Amino acid sequence: MSSDHTGSAAVDGSDDPIGYFLEDITFHGKSTRTRAFYERVLRDFEASLDDVSIVDASHRDCLAYVHGLRTDLSESTVATYASYLHRFFDYMTQVGVFDANPMALVMEEMDESINTDPTRREIEVPSMRSFVADIGHPLDRVVVVTLLKTGMRAGELCNLDLRDLHLDSPGPRPAVPVRAALEGRPDSLYVASAPARGSVSNGEERTASNKRKRDTTIPIDGELASVLRHWLAIRPDTRSDADPLFVSTADSWGKRLTPDMVHHIVETHARERGWYESGGGAEVNVTPHYFRHFFTTHLRDRTGDRGIVKYLRGDVAQDVIDTYTHEWGSRVRDVYREHIYSVV
Repeated sequence: MSSDHTGSAAVDGSDDPIGYFLEDITFHGKSTRTRAFYERVLRDFEASLDDVSIVDASHRDCLAYVHGLRTDLSESTVATYASYLHRFFDYMTQVGVFDANPMALVMEEMDESINTDPTRREIEVPSMRSFVADIGHPLDRVVVVTLLKTGMRAGELCNLDLRDLHLDSPGPRPAVPVRAALEGRPDSLYVASAPARGSVSNGEERTASNKRKRDTTIPIDGELASVLRHWLAIRPDTRSDADPLFVSTADSWGKRLTPDMVHHIVETHARERGWYESGGGAEVNVTPHYFRHFFTTHLRDRTGDRGIVKYLRGDVAQDVIDTYTHEWGSRVRDVYREHIYSVV
């Protein structure tokens, strides 16, 4: 290994810098899943150093590690590993445990061919319909269909409350008034921009953040409405005053779903289908975020209207939001219902 070491311990944390960092990101609210991935990457890097302490790792040590990853991993996964390592060193430098970040130069030197916007697995609608047909559990089914039909993120799905759902024919449902913003807009979902991890929304502390630029009203077609009605008919009672729309039916019975739970649901069924493999990158694996990609690609191709797709994704600025909000009934809902694909 190289001898041009860049840092040494300055404060507590030198005995086990990785453990120090993992404890800090836990305090910062990172999920168990994220913490575990950081630990796997960082311990793997530490093991690659042989006789060199991670405190004294050089940029050449980091460069050799990243180069070695390319033997077994996809370029996008290599980029992800490198970014986690970079964030570790950057944080430890900022808090004074390390004197410098040896990954900073590596990130600048990394091959520009690393694909940060990977070409994802191509799945046609009939294949996705077959995938959904194999999902028998009502919670798993409603989660997957909702993600596929709306393009929302896993965290946004977890933050939905009963008040955010307005079904024209609700079926069995607790007597929870819908949001004022949904009045006059039957068969729709309201995805707010406000909820953030650790904040209190609708009387409940949230475990996930919404990442939308603006609040969005998303239409619901007949397929999704039917799946939602079926879910509401068997949805467990919850003790939360917020009345979360999606709650666990497993060990955390009746508690709001978390992004980790959603990822587990999707990963389980994707593995059974051969659409997920350990160590696979975004080009291979079907995850909750893949459904957002699927929604964007297929609806954009069907409508030819990038503006409406961006509106539904919550990606557009206020002036565009205002336009589509004003034309929600005559444009957004009509275009959506005419072109949304069938997966049930």
